[in-house]
Amino acid sequence: MKTIDQPQLELINQYVRIPVDDIFLMADLQVPEESTTLVIFAYDCGRSRNHPRALHVARVMRSRGLGTLLCDLLTEEEEGEDEITETHNHDAALLAKRLITVTKWAAKNPGTKHLRMAYFGVSSGGAAALIGAATLQRNVGAVVSRGGLLDVASDSVTLVMCPTLLIVGGDDTEGLEVNREVFENLTCTKDIQVIPGASHLFGEPGKLELMAQLSADWIHTHLVELVD
Repeated sequence: MKTIDQPQLELINQYVRIPVDDIFLMADLQVPEESTTLVIFAYDCGRSRNHPRALHVARVMRSRGLGTLLCDLLTEEEEGEDEITETHNHDAALLAKRLITVTKWAAKNPGTKHLRMAYFGVSSGGAAALIGAATLQRNVGAVVSRGGLLDVASDSVTLVMCPTLLIVGGDDTEGLEVNREVFENLTCTKDIQVIPGASHLFGEPGKLELMAQLSADWIHTHLVELVD
């Protein structure tokens, strides 16, 4: 029988529909051959599976042998509402609830159930990743939060057990303050990387690539190298 320490032998490249309550969330699932880890992306917007920055980070992850699941945590209808109200994309509790359901789906899906799970969260998705990791405990093996709006996850921070990396832009003054406060309250294996000259979106030349490499390194180190 295949165990969690054995690699994913078959290449997976497919679009999937994940049932969550009374809706379906659309996702892009790609797992390289011989992968042992699946990185679930938590963005604070719909259509994240087609977002250029998300796609770039996912490619970097896969180049390190990590599988990726880019899931739209919001429906098209909710994304349309957010263009006016900006309600759902700031609702970390809603995003976390859906992220947890997606994680449980991946843990039962035949193609991914033997993979170790990690989170890559962005903005409010970073808070959702921390809440999800605190809820699922040892079922999540690592977390990376990029430019996370983490103050809303303050009640969950001390419950996070897995290695957690916070990445924040040096020019993101507000985000830097919040991330440093959250970092102090984390009790797990942890690190914070401040990228000089980067804003909240890491849109400056070379900053997105650096952030992606740091993220892949963290997950690879804690869920591939140390475990294997």
